[in-house]
Amino acid sequence: MHEGHEQMFRRRFFVSTLLSIPVLLYSEMLQEWLGFSVPAFPGSEWINPVFAVIVFAYGGVPFLQMAVPELKDRAPGMMTLISMAITVAFVYSLASVVFPTQSAFFWELVTLIDIMLLGHWIEMRSVRRASSAVDELAKLMPDTAERITDGGEIEEVPVSELEEDDLVLVRPGASVPADGVVDEGDSDVNESMITGESKPVSKVPGDEVIGGTINGDGSLRVRVGATGEETTLAGIMRLVEEAQQSKSKTQVLADRAAGWLFYVALGAAIVTAIAWTLAVSFDATVIERVVTVLVIACPHALGLAIPLVVAINTSLAARNGMLVRDRIAMEDSRNLDAIIFDKTGTLTEGEHGVVGMATVDGVDEDDALALAAAVESDSEHMIARAIREAADERDLSTPEATDFEAIKGRGVCAKVDGNEVYVGGPNLLTQLDSEIPDHLQRFADEAGQKAQTVVYLVRDEELIAAFAMADVIREESFRVVDALHDLGIEVAMLTGDSQDVANAVADELGIDTVFAEVLPEDKDKKVQELQDQGKLVGMVGDGVNDAPALTRADVGIAIGSGTDVAVQSADVILVQNNPMDVVRLVKLSKASYRKMQENIVWAAGYNVFAIPLAAGVLAPIGILLSPAVGALLMSLSTVIVAINAQLLRRVDLSIPELPSGTPATDAQPAD
Repeated sequence: MHEGHEQMFRRRFFVSTLLSIPVLLYSEMLQEWLGFSVPAFPGSEWINPVFAVIVFAYGGVPFLQMAVPELKDRAPGMMTLISMAITVAFVYSLASVVFPTQSAFFWELVTLIDIMLLGHWIEMRSVRRASSAVDELAKLMPDTAERITDGGEIEEVPVSELEEDDLVLVRPGASVPADGVVDEGDSDVNESMITGESKPVSKVPGDEVIGGTINGDGSLRVRVGATGEETTLAGIMRLVEEAQQSKSKTQVLADRAAGWLFYVALGAAIVTAIAWTLAVSFDATVIERVVTVLVIACPHALGLAIPLVVAINTSLAARNGMLVRDRIAMEDSRNLDAIIFDKTGTLTEGEHGVVGMATVDGVDEDDALALAAAVESDSEHMIARAIREAADERDLSTPEATDFEAIKGRGVCAKVDGNEVYVGGPNLLTQLDSEIPDHLQRFADEAGQKAQTVVYLVRDEELIAAFAMADVIREESFRVVDALHDLGIEVAMLTGDSQDVANAVADELGIDTVFAEVLPEDKDKKVQELQDQGKLVGMVGDGVNDAPALTRADVGIAIGSGTDVAVQSADVILVQNNPMDVVRLVKLSKASYRKMQENIVWAAGYNVFAIPLAAGVLAPIGILLSPAVGALLMSLSTVIVAINAQLLRRVDLSIPELPSGTPATDAQPAD
């Protein structure tokens, strides 16, 4: 819609400006001011009125047409003011043709219309550019895909013809044509345009890929899981469109101010007409003052002040992996007093990991970890996976294990290099009647105080190592809590885990309030507790049991990798599973609101000085504004508002690194 209006105003501006040239050349006032003359000929006296009528009909009537809905809705605003200004000027100038004693101002009329058209063209262009996020997202999806037939042949088909369970080939550098799962191949995929993650993401068989992302150097065969309107990209586009079309509280205020400004301008015009009539009698000067007041009071900039910021804000949010479903919630984010985080999967990885280890004298940590990983090689238990991942992270070579056996309720055992090796908890040590060396016992006691799980490594009935296991705290969680505290926001944590486990995580992160052992159906009650204290509360979660709390919160924030129920219950969706985006959300909300305030102050505030000036309060010292100059000042205010909104793109959404020596860099995470 904006693009269509932009082209219409652009075309009418150029045509009207061209038609205005004869009016300017044959204006006696301009000839006198600029000291030039043009040849007269029979009928030349009709050039001004004829061309002015054409310009009014072609360039001015669209404003009258757009004023009709405002009048029908009994909500006069920008278009009504413009229509009044050009109609008064047009009717008075035509009357001057019938009554030659009056002074017409046809050149003021045509230049006024030209400048109005130019201002609206600039406005539509600015909004269209700021609203281009949806168009840019649409360009990400390729037009065609290479589908692999049952016979193994490759056929090029339109993306619209892809169906669920189709197998497609994604060549190096090509766009992924639909959401799906990697069936074969190994590559890095650039997902920055969807998730905001700057680094390419490694993809191997079994990993999910998103339509519209860019494949790296490897070749992938992807099994289609969703197409068309069901894809992640299509969902993002819908959310962006909804956010750009919705109105915030500030927009409602701006709309109301524009309505008030109409009545202020109308009242000022009436007072101006009466004052000038009493001062100089009714003539062209009176009409000129009235028209100038109506033009300069046009709430053009006010109409652009908020929508342009909203469009840029939504675009910036989408490019940073934040999708806004509710504009009011986005605006409220700047005032949050407290933010509650669900623990598992949000502040923590949601998976157990090795967060500490100790060995007996003479045994190297890497050797112990490699030995434990060898024993756990055939186990699918979460502790086994954690030990194997820890060995992989250290790039350890694990020896071969044989005769694997699971010992129910105690652990596992296997033979490695001829030795009988066990991995398990305290019950395993009881069964094996193994004694715990003093320094391993101290290690286990310290881990227990942090509510961590301890597993032991026994070789040939000798206890040689202990490993502390925990739901690992995400490294970025430390920065998030620190950054939110810097913004003056209280941080709370909500979890169904035990109080000891919750306190351990809270102490590590520096969290202010802990809600532990909370049943799923009671999570929203904890949000209510903080709200009852008069706090504006945000909730961050990712699961089905978080949905009531997300809905209850003043601002519900869903981790995009969470369930559909959680996403649909939220006001803002974080596409990338990154809690740091919560801080970016608050920063962007504060910056956007600041721009809205600045634009409203300028767009409405300049009228405090401009309207009296237009009315002629400085006429005694020889300063008078013509309608055309008034239109120029009005358009200038629109340009200033547009430029100020564009400065929002420079907002710094980065999060400072924590100083050296903080828990995030030096301490081992705890559950």
